[in-house]
Amino acid sequence: MTEAASSARPKRPQFRNINALTDLPTYRLPAAGWVSILHRVSGVLMFLLMPFIIWMFDTSVSSELSFARFKAAFNTGLGFAPGWFLKLAVLALMWAYLHHFIAGLRHLWMDVSHDAVTKQFGKTSAVTVLVLSLGLTLVLGLKLFGVY
Repeated sequence: MTEAASSARPKRPQFRNINALTDLPTYRLPAAGWVSILHRVSGVLMFLLMPFIIWMFDTSVSSELSFARFKAAFNTGLGFAPGWFLKLAVLALMWAYLHHFIAGLRHLWMDVSHDAVTKQFGKTSAVTVLVLSLGLTLVLGLKLFGVY
């Protein structure tokens, strides 16, 4: 190949490592990327709050007296944690469960229907997961905080 032919070619792009301080604030992650990251976050959140989940279940089904104490904890608090903080923890658990469940159904659907998986389907299903999980969390959170 001659020098003239090789210099006429466009330069190949160089891919470098992402700098967390300069590149990440300007990087736009697609909706499917957000769903994937939040799926992992919701799983970790449910795992870390497992002792709280077990305490809530045990306290709510042990006896009528323990159930009354359980209900009162969300109004008056429990130990050092005020009632509103317990409600926020339960709200986080509700979001984690709903998001993890809906995103899991999305992944199962993509595993079952390989032919239907396209870039557009990935985008619309990711947006659907985000809207459904946040919408259902909002509805259940309003019930939790006594709006209706």
